[in-house]
Amino acid sequence: MAEQNNNNQEKVQDFNQLRKVRREKLANLQAEGNDPFQITKYDVDTHAQECKDRYDEYEGKDVSIAGRLMAKRVMGKASFCNVMDISGNIQCYVARDEVGEEPYKAFKKMDIGDIVGIKGSVFTTKMGEISIHVKEVILLSKSLQILPEKFHGLTDTDVRYRQRYVDLIMNEDVKDTFIKRSKILAAIRKYLAGENFLEVETPMLVANAGGAAARPFETHFNALDEDLKLRISLELYLKRLIVGGLERVYEIGRVFRNEGLDTRHNPEFTLMELYQAYTDYNGMMDLTENLYRFVAMEVLGTTKISYNGIEMDLGKPFERITMVDAVKKYSGVDFNEIKTLDEARAIAKEKGIEFEERHKKGDILNLFFEEYVEEHLIQPTFVMDHPVEISPLTKKKPDNPDYVERFEFFMNGWEMANAYSELNDPIDQRARFAAQEELLAAGDEEANHTDEDFLNALEIGMPPTGGIGFGIDRMCMLLTDSAAIRDVLLFPTMKSLPNEKG
Repeated sequence: MAEQNNNNQEKVQDFNQLRKVRREKLANLQAEGNDPFQITKYDVDTHAQECKDRYDEYEGKDVSIAGRLMAKRVMGKASFCNVMDISGNIQCYVARDEVGEEPYKAFKKMDIGDIVGIKGSVFTTKMGEISIHVKEVILLSKSLQILPEKFHGLTDTDVRYRQRYVDLIMNEDVKDTFIKRSKILAAIRKYLAGENFLEVETPMLVANAGGAAARPFETHFNALDEDLKLRISLELYLKRLIVGGLERVYEIGRVFRNEGLDTRHNPEFTLMELYQAYTDYNGMMDLTENLYRFVAMEVLGTTKISYNGIEMDLGKPFERITMVDAVKKYSGVDFNEIKTLDEARAIAKEKGIEFEERHKKGDILNLFFEEYVEEHLIQPTFVMDHPVEISPLTKKKPDNPDYVERFEFFMNGWEMANAYSELNDPIDQRARFAAQEELLAAGDEEANHTDEDFLNALEIGMPPTGGIGFGIDRMCMLLTDSAAIRDVLLFPTMKSLPNEKG
């Protein structure tokens, strides 16, 4: 243990010395009138990967690139270095006779991590590597910190999430994940624009955080001396817009839920909700199938995706099954044959399903679903017709009012989307809110408050409407084969370090 502590102390001393040397180099540059931080721009006309992908076009031509110095091999009068930009890496050949004696001396003093500008011609070395024959190299920004070792990389997950900027530099697959995430969002918007949806924005700070079963974060607005909440959903404001005559609307935005952290949950996450007038939950199923296929083809070029070694096929028709039939299929219990709450409680006790006193028959059905069914829903599956008790904002099925026209979309055993034939009866909605208020009074912190302005909007009149909420982060996890939600959030929520607390 003592030897390990000594080794750690020596490493800290070495790092401190290296940082000291870098600061001295910067001070010398500034004293000589060559402060890199005084440079305000650099003209870039090409990226590294372009030179490789379009070599036939670029061979022998002058290019201007900029990026981070990731490797350097000095060999007397000529050297090689490796420069990385957003597209990838490219080797650069730096010869003293080409760039000049003083610029070459300056280049030799540059450190790994420095930001440089490179001008030169594209060629292939004797070893067959596409490179840039450098005519000019300029230091654009001095790195005063030390990057992790190239071959060991940055592997500590806590450090990776806290210092995502270093993670993006050192781990190419991480950068690729977030480039794909951006493309996923662009593809979603492209598809919905083609379907005549309008992208809108609604408030994040609200007096009444409704539309989902979740605990909100609370804050205080000093100017109005009023307590407000961070939104947990996008739903109720988007429905107001349907009332206002905007027939197809959607929003992609952050929502905030005061809940735990795990591989699939972060207290702030990206949700997309969309609402379409004059359709129902069947229309939302069709839209979901088409949207997922479109996004996969746009971003990955295929409808077959692999997650953790398991292949899922978005090209085949998605399975559609009712919650009652799914529970019967995987547990053997048929809730169509269970008529009373006492019977539901008895079968739950028999199967070892824990429930609370406030739970009704529909709640117990949902507990069975969570226990027996979810893990089996690997391929794209719509689970339809939820019990009314767990769906306070959904239209009842005309032929069976104990259930509602709702589905959840599952892949890889995860809920990926939640959709309704939206409730547009203001009298029924008021009764549902009243039931939620009772749950709130009984201690359910995730129950909804009555929203009088939303009820007023429904009384103005809302057409038959289909609505759906998509978990964008989980979609990104599946399409990038990422193990945890933190791997697709650039800056996930982390417990503050002692030096970060105010």
